[in-house]
Amino acid sequence: MAPVIEYSLHKRLGYKVSRLAGLMEARLDAMIGEHGITRMMWCILSGVGLEGVTTPSDLARYIGIARPTVSRLLRDMEGRDLIRRVDAEADGRCVEIRLTDKGRTVLHACRPLVDQLNTYFGKKLNPRDLETILKLLDTLADGETRELTSI
Repeated sequence: MAPVIEYSLHKRLGYKVSRLAGLMEARLDAMIGEHGITRMMWCILSGVGLEGVTTPSDLARYIGIARPTVSRLLRDMEGRDLIRRVDAEADGRCVEIRLTDKGRTVLHACRPLVDQLNTYFGKKLNPRDLETILKLLDTLADGETRELTSI
């Protein structure tokens, strides 16, 4: 008879991390959804508008998603008049992403909502514990290169 190995789903790191991520994602989607964007669109808007990440490849690395996923997002966002693509070189080989006026408006409207969500969850911990958990999450993810594939 094989030995019984204790198992409890609710004590597993993967379960706890994915449950928290799901809770935060659902709440964020509901908050910014009122402005017509998803959290992945938020990542693009904030990357371009707040952190100066302007090429599709750099956005894919910045967010941690596959380049084709970024391309689909950019097409959708361009159709919604949130971003525009501009040639970065005269021969058109490089493209840069810029926010439209509407994109900047949405970015500025959603930023306080994103900050509010971050503050809500962050205040559940004392500052030292929050800093520790953020470092530990970085440690767990260090060296992992697989992109996020779901939106």
